[in-house]
Amino acid sequence: MKLSKLTMSIFWLILIIITIFIGHSLGVAVMSIDIGSESMKVAIVSPGVPMEIALNKESKRKTPVTIAFRNGERSFGEDAQGVGIKSPQHSFSYMLDLLGKSIDNPIVQLHKQRFPYYDIVSDEERNTIAFRLNENTTYTPEELLAQILYKGKEFAENSAGQKISEAVITVPGFFNQIEKRALAQAAELAGIKVLQLINDYTAVALNYGIFRSKEINDTAHYVMFYDMGASSTTATVVSYQNVKTKEKGFVETNPHVSVLGVGYDRTLGGLEVQLRLQHHLAKQFDALNKTTGSVFSNPRAMAKLFKEAGRVKNVLSANTDHYAQIEGLIDEYDFRVQVTREKLEELCADLADRVVNPIKIALKMSGLTMEAISQVVLVGAGTRMPKIQEYLSQYLTVELSKNINTDEAAALGAVYKAADLSKGFKVKKFVTKDAVLFPIHVVFNRTVDNKVKQVKKSLFGKMNPYPQKKIITFSKYTENFQFHINYAELDYLPPNEITAIGSFNLSTITLSGVTEALEKHTKEGAENKGIKAHFAMDESGILNLVNVELVSEKSSAAPDEEEGTFSILGSTISKLFAGSEDKDKEEKTEESSKEDVKPVHEEQEYPELEKETEDKLKKKNESTITEDKIANKTEKVEKEKEKKSTIVTIKEPIKAEEIKLGPQILSGDKLAESREKLHRLDVYDFVKTRRETALNNLETFIIDAQQRLESEEYAAAATSQEAEKILKAASEVSEWLYEDGFGASAEVYETKLSELQKLTNDVYERVYEHKERPEVLKGMVTILKASESVLANVRNTSYFSEIFTQVEVETLEKVINETQDYYDTVVKSFSETALYEPVKHKVRDIANKMALLDREVKYLINKAKIWKPKQEPGTNQTESTNENSTNTKGGSKSIPKSTTESQAESLQSDDTSDNIEVQNEKISDTGKGAKSSKDTDSETIRESTEEELHQEL
Repeated sequence: MKLSKLTMSIFWLILIIITIFIGHSLGVAVMSIDIGSESMKVAIVSPGVPMEIALNKESKRKTPVTIAFRNGERSFGEDAQGVGIKSPQHSFSYMLDLLGKSIDNPIVQLHKQRFPYYDIVSDEERNTIAFRLNENTTYTPEELLAQILYKGKEFAENSAGQKISEAVITVPGFFNQIEKRALAQAAELAGIKVLQLINDYTAVALNYGIFRSKEINDTAHYVMFYDMGASSTTATVVSYQNVKTKEKGFVETNPHVSVLGVGYDRTLGGLEVQLRLQHHLAKQFDALNKTTGSVFSNPRAMAKLFKEAGRVKNVLSANTDHYAQIEGLIDEYDFRVQVTREKLEELCADLADRVVNPIKIALKMSGLTMEAISQVVLVGAGTRMPKIQEYLSQYLTVELSKNINTDEAAALGAVYKAADLSKGFKVKKFVTKDAVLFPIHVVFNRTVDNKVKQVKKSLFGKMNPYPQKKIITFSKYTENFQFHINYAELDYLPPNEITAIGSFNLSTITLSGVTEALEKHTKEGAENKGIKAHFAMDESGILNLVNVELVSEKSSAAPDEEEGTFSILGSTISKLFAGSEDKDKEEKTEESSKEDVKPVHEEQEYPELEKETEDKLKKKNESTITEDKIANKTEKVEKEKEKKSTIVTIKEPIKAEEIKLGPQILSGDKLAESREKLHRLDVYDFVKTRRETALNNLETFIIDAQQRLESEEYAAAATSQEAEKILKAASEVSEWLYEDGFGASAEVYETKLSELQKLTNDVYERVYEHKERPEVLKGMVTILKASESVLANVRNTSYFSEIFTQVEVETLEKVINETQDYYDTVVKSFSETALYEPVKHKVRDIANKMALLDREVKYLINKAKIWKPKQEPGTNQTESTNENSTNTKGGSKSIPKSTTESQAESLQSDDTSDNIEVQNEKISDTGKGAKSSKDTDSETIRESTEEELHQEL
């Protein structure tokens, strides 16, 4: 019983905590950022707002991934691209491709070849690169991307109208471990909590499936997504199927999308086509011999050609020819040349094989043929080019589908995942199963016959689903040792893609304290079952070493009967999670029994298992009791004295030191330095924005004040002294601005604006009062007429004497007379007061006076509507109703309800009916005259009605 009470107490405590937590979580918006090589799209989900794309400051749906630093100023997007035309070495773009790469990586070398004006230097300490802006300033790709992501976060917050910290960020599916870690760190530097890094093709597949969930059934059907973006191309084969899963003890059927095969080309995209056209245009200009030097040697001219090549490329997707033209390309020479689509296709003729190669790889990895694919869906801006579609149509046997938003599908799929992962939203479950693109294995040395032999054990195979946990067991080691985590063979990829991955060695893990742990267990009589290393690949596809432990088993006496149930249950669950072990194998890799997102050490819930175990134990106990009754007493006593043996598992943590190999993410002093650097930039931008806003507000106010006082309306509302003082002050501040004030701080501008506002407040208020007063007085006349009509109806209808007291009728009359007197006073006052004199009766005072009268009228009408006629004593409601439906008996004055309602409605004039709401309260019917319980209730109705009117006004 004590255990039951404790359990219930804990249950209710947890329930309260969850309720409080969910309550605080509600209303928190989440976002997704689809960051590509060339542009970025941001999507949000906020309370009451479905998935939508957040607009940037130019009210556009996508923003160039470009950042520029020039003359101490930082700019983003299109502004940064403008800087790039004048000073290309100060404007950085396409930095996503450089994350987590060393200086000798072929992708870095290709970037230097494509954009020779960047000064890319090696970071020897981290084995990565950095962009050198000047002698004192460098920026790593992570720092540049962090600033871009921070700007995307601002777009999301401006659209949602609240702070947002959680996001799902898309990542190219071919990103390896260090590239994903670097992007996650860039998000951290931007102040973003990453819910998940989702592969871009998985986000697209999710978005596609969400809007076609009704078409998904128990039979798997296969779809291929072909995505040609700015700098890369990916082909992905996925399956859609409804699958039954057990979540927290309940069986649910949810749609699943599983990634089956992926093929890619890191360097094939719209950028490659644009660069080829850029070089073609440069050769065309050099052929004109207008300058002594080549245009290729002029970074600014090449930046102009690059921008124009991008524009012409987009136009040629819909037109057969177009003119490329640039004013002042170099040495003030203009350039204009016609480019045909045929010429562009000729420049890219060698790309045909590369266009279809990702499809071949994806099909091979998936184990499917093209006949099994029901659709090939085109994604990415590059697929809009007619020649690309022609290459695909020639190779594929199915029709190309263009039924998805190629620019925004990934962002919208990612934000759906963000809403699913957040605690503030509940969405229809749509399970995504991603897969490992680069297999990972464990490498260690083993001594056999005095010879050292290298052993490789697969940890995560090609296309293994994740998130997933794996355990590798080392059975023969009795001393400290090392093992290594490396990429396995990638022979299914083209050679150039293999070299682009970089170092195959991910980390080296050194274990210490093995001997001491073994000796400790041996002394306790335990049998060594090996050293287990627990790994987890999380939702983002990032591999982590969770822990390492020595596992041993020993025999132990059985616990007493009272503890038996819980011990057996714990042992059963423990064995379930530990997994079965094959004693014949020296080393092995174990997959977790359940694909789950939870950490390795988190206990999973198996309520059915617990129930099943308890039922078995119950039956077992009942069987034991029956056998005990049959057996003789002596044997039973002897059996009770015998001690049964049970197996106890002992786990001892082993210290594991992991050293990451290859390019490194920021850490230690470098990470702190990066945070400080970005913080200084953010503070500078904040101060700059505040100053610019204050300056703009001051200039606008000065011009506005001068223009207003020139108009008749404002001139009439100001005395000559006021007008002269305002104009003089505005003129002085304006002169100060144009002479010495442009270097002032935001605080100075804000102070001067405040001083000018104090001078103009009285004049501006008078103009407002004079402008709004006629409409308010017109409303007062309307309500006076309506109130007088109500009063006349009350007095002229004898029946209403049963409903209203004399005090109530007199009160209404009194308020009408007071309001009429007030109206007359106001009209007379304003007819005798000059426009420039202080206003005695303001608009808000007139409105408050109207509210008092409206309250009294509403009170009477509401009371009439809810009033019910008296019934004769001893007459039930049914009889009274029947009598009232024919005639009046016994002198009763009861009137049918329909008559009451119609009389109440007659109190309302057309001018007040829209303003009045019935108060659903019952009023007791008492006599007229002095204040009674009825009068008390009347005050209650009047107060509630007054509150209602106050809210309306």
